[in-house]
Amino acid sequence: MKGMRSRLLATTFMLGAFAVGTAAQAQTAPAAGGNADVTSAPTTQQPEGGEVVVTGSRIASRTLQTAAPVAVVGQEEFQLSGSVNVESVINTLPQVIPGSTAFSNNPGGGVSTLNLRNLGSNRTLVLVNGRRWVSYDTSQVVDLNTIPSFLLEGVDVVTGGASAVYGSDAIAGVVNFRLRNNLNGVLAGGQYGITERGDGRRYEAYVAMGGNLGDRGHATVYGEYYNRDSVFQGARDFSRNAVGENDDSSALIPAGSSTTPFGRVTSTYAAANCPTGNVFCSPGAYFTAPGVSRRRTPTDLYNYAVDNYLMVPQERYLIGGYADYEFKDGHTAYMEATFVNNRVANELAPTPVTGTFNVNINSVASFLSASDVAALRALDAIAGTGNTVGDGVVPLAIQRRINEAGRRNSLDERSAFRLLTGVRGDITDWLNYDAYYSYARTRNANVQRGNISRSAFQAGLNGTATPINVFGPGTLTPAMLDQITILAQNGDTSVLQVANASVSGSLFNLGLGGEDVGFALGGEYRKMSSEFIPDTALSSGDVIGFNAGDATSGSYNVKEIFGEIRVPLLADKPFFHRLELHGAGRYSDYSLAAVGGVWTYAGDVTWAPARDIMFRGQYQRAVRAPNVGELFGGQATGFYQANDPCAQASAATNATVRNLCIATGVPAAAVGSSTVQLNSQLQATVGGNPNLQQETSDSYTAGVVLTPSFVPGLSIRVDYFNIKVDNTISQLGGGVSNAINLCYNVIQNVNSAYCQAFQGTRNALGQLDGTIAPQILNANVGRLQVEGVDFAADFNTRLGFSLLGGSETRLSAMLQGTYTSRSNLTPVQDLPTEVNRCAGKFGLICGTPVSKWKWTSRVSLLDGPSTISMRWRHLSGVRDDDNTSTFFVERIPAYDVFDLSFSFDVNNNMNWSFGINNLFDKQPKVLGLNQEQANTYPGVYDVLGRDFFVAVRFNF
Repeated sequence: MKGMRSRLLATTFMLGAFAVGTAAQAQTAPAAGGNADVTSAPTTQQPEGGEVVVTGSRIASRTLQTAAPVAVVGQEEFQLSGSVNVESVINTLPQVIPGSTAFSNNPGGGVSTLNLRNLGSNRTLVLVNGRRWVSYDTSQVVDLNTIPSFLLEGVDVVTGGASAVYGSDAIAGVVNFRLRNNLNGVLAGGQYGITERGDGRRYEAYVAMGGNLGDRGHATVYGEYYNRDSVFQGARDFSRNAVGENDDSSALIPAGSSTTPFGRVTSTYAAANCPTGNVFCSPGAYFTAPGVSRRRTPTDLYNYAVDNYLMVPQERYLIGGYADYEFKDGHTAYMEATFVNNRVANELAPTPVTGTFNVNINSVASFLSASDVAALRALDAIAGTGNTVGDGVVPLAIQRRINEAGRRNSLDERSAFRLLTGVRGDITDWLNYDAYYSYARTRNANVQRGNISRSAFQAGLNGTATPINVFGPGTLTPAMLDQITILAQNGDTSVLQVANASVSGSLFNLGLGGEDVGFALGGEYRKMSSEFIPDTALSSGDVIGFNAGDATSGSYNVKEIFGEIRVPLLADKPFFHRLELHGAGRYSDYSLAAVGGVWTYAGDVTWAPARDIMFRGQYQRAVRAPNVGELFGGQATGFYQANDPCAQASAATNATVRNLCIATGVPAAAVGSSTVQLNSQLQATVGGNPNLQQETSDSYTAGVVLTPSFVPGLSIRVDYFNIKVDNTISQLGGGVSNAINLCYNVIQNVNSAYCQAFQGTRNALGQLDGTIAPQILNANVGRLQVEGVDFAADFNTRLGFSLLGGSETRLSAMLQGTYTSRSNLTPVQDLPTEVNRCAGKFGLICGTPVSKWKWTSRVSLLDGPSTISMRWRHLSGVRDDDNTSTFFVERIPAYDVFDLSFSFDVNNNMNWSFGINNLFDKQPKVLGLNQEQANTYPGVYDVLGRDFFVAVRFNF
């Protein structure tokens, strides 16, 4: 076994090294023994006459290589990787930073999103067959769970702004999912996956039927069922325990939440006013048994990790169809219809109740020991902050996790429907038309269990309702739980309507060997509307557990005209095998007063001095209009990972920071004490702003494509990219962590907007306990910039012999990689020198790791009906982004994962495939305080471990 493992390692590295040297833009050899349909260039449709419409343009051409850098993923990649959900393959692309995934539990949301170039999911335009798809909520972002992966012909990833061609949102680029439109017969299959630990079961069954409608049309219908089991964090060693760091961050220590099911009760009086020896004086009373307390110690923590999902469960039903029919010579009507029902749950530890509550001593006396009752009466005799002497009611900071109510569970059930109908055809022999209307609607029903009513909790303590017992473990009776728990039911609906009409064709020929001058003209109308209807408790803010929020409702529309022209100047001339110019422009008139009318435009050039080499470059101006959630979102309170500067020891010795902390509500004696920050997450209120303006971007790309004739089957592509986005929309300061850092460590002015957001939000102990949450609202405040180089290659050849005794073995090797030299976030444009430089970084400021070097390579051997394939996924090491703090893990080392798969054609109608992902069971690095969740970044690093899949596919 050890020898076999060594041989596997050696083979893997040899294959990987070969792939690096010979990799590719798109696969041309069929996978899985030849059953998979693979395209060698990005297309959206294939008109007659041998011309194609390439992703990134609306003009048909016989030329497949464009000025826009396009990364292509063939359908075989989904088969060989055992991926049922689109996200599993897309997130391995070097251009993509994982967004929300199957491993997103907190934060979660039950969706899978695509984040191109780390510019955000809302700045990536997702298309299906070249047209807009279904968004899932007020953010107007596409849930990748709604795309049928088994019908994919390929995926095209276009770098750079593409608003001139496709409209708003194409800031980082466009990702176009191309579905098969030529299915004749029946395609059916299924897949089963399970981890080496025996959990995380996934199974899928699908069927698609296609055929001709006489001799004038074609139709396809399909259906799919998918089910995925959950995996809890407690099922893996690296995530089983919540971990923290010791005082000097030299070691990881058992950690967790200071809010436990035992209960912690602390007087809100300043230390100087609290009676010496009183058990409720800071750090407070900790109840080890019902009514029995002692002084709290730093090790009195709750391990919430075991209660959280590592992989969220999912169940999906998907049905749909598309058809076209030539109702008159040269004129074709077409339609597409899709319905998806998707159920995804998130599960968290039981609700942690924190806050300052007024406690009626007589009301709760029966739940407490005599000594504790006496200690409370001693507090009532003091004229401390918030207390009326002798009235029998004392203010107390209470932390109690409501384990009696069970884990918090949030179930999202989304039903998405899309219908598109259109007509296309020939006007003349040089002019075509295409017009369509699409209606897409998503409705989500969200049910939350485990929430606690803050007002009911307070009423149970202050004597205005039946008393509740929170003084010890297991003290809440079923009747008490009924009194304080809330079953919240929320709903949201999003609708996208698109009406588009265009004409395209050729104008004339310059007579210098090139194709005809091509053009496209058209207009588009889009209306975006969305609403979020929260449960009454959520909208009132009277909720502890899941995030509170107010209703969101709004809509806007845009009317657009667009044009595009392609001018082939020269072809087949000395030093000018091909020279071509291309330009596009679009004018958009938004119903939003703050946006109004905006122009987007693009220009590019391609030059091939010889058949073997092509140079290309482009410039694009793109925009993103604010979405419904950003514009009209009701205010919502959530939890955000952030460090309170006033809780850092350095605050006590830095006069400026110390004075600012005192000015914003921290008692002088508490400045620099770790007790000022209750937990690693801070509560804050975020919300919409109807006066937001559009974001604008400028993107530049330049590259070279090599297809050397002296090395048949080899193709190499290298492209430079630079994308800058101004007026980015985000929470004030770019988020809670940045806003609090700007206030205390950068601007350091109590009257600034950033410090005013935290003014008056601390309790009497100086803690941001969420009773009054900081207001961090949306604004056009930031700037983003990414820069780097994409590189890709592929190599396909016949070896001249057979390894397995079949026909001649073919070798197919590919690589797609990215070097990211710059990934910058400027939270405040007015402070251009304050830049978060995130290339090669991770942490509380930059968030998800952004490796400078990232690539995916695959080497396949195809021999008759058999295919053996190895994939290598590489992420270079990243360093923590905070230079002012030292964490236990300051650097996550390079991360390499290898996947092995096999495929065999039993006959012309049946294919078996199976594989092992994460062949060597690579585990993620365990992080301390600079993690995202589960002691790592589970969307980036593999958290399941060695994973197996088996699949069968039938064609009739």
